Amino acid sequence: MRAIGQVAYSFPMDIVVVPDPGDPTKGVVRWGQREAPCALGRSGVIAESQKREGDGATPSGRFALRRLLWRADREVSPRTRLRRHVISHTDGWCDDPNRPEYNRPVSLPFDGSAEQVWREDHIYDLVVVLGHNDDPPRAGAGSAIFLHIARPGYAPTEGCVAMRGADLRALLSDIGPEDALVVTLPATD
Repeated sequence: MRAIGQVAYSFPMDIVVVPDPGDPTKGVVRWGQREAPCALGRSGVIAESQKREGDGATPSGRFALRRLLWRADREVSPRTRLRRHVISHTDGWCDDPNRPEYNRPVSLPFDGSAEQVWREDHIYDLVVVLGHNDDPPRAGAGSAIFLHIARPGYAPTEGCVAMRGADLRALLSDIGPEDALVVTLPATD
């Protein structure tokens, strides 16, 4: 058992992401007795089986929390039970479906398309790697689906789930590797 706020929970816990029916690029993250607003993909949420590289959609489904990546030069060591990796200037994430490294971390420079993890903005100061399309990766089924810090105004993501930094830090202190992020499909009438 573990306490979240004033309530005790058994393992594991689902962290549930519910899209806003009025704005498919926004939603709410719920865990325990807590909730916080979030940004979703610019194309809203779609079924995981329909997810394609570059479509800007957040996939629905239940995703393992693989590990936390964090910028030690900007953030104190986050309190969490997740495995951690300090981000360096050479960290990247392969988004090239034609490479065997697809949807895997890579070292930059990289001879293929890869997203830079060390960013000038602050959205990747804290990044939870989600278990989307990684066991094993299927070429073109989506890469670099993370839980990270939101842009100002909760601007849409490229397919990730993004929260305000303080909310993400609160979530990190409550979760561990046995928990999962569950992204639900939008409600239909």
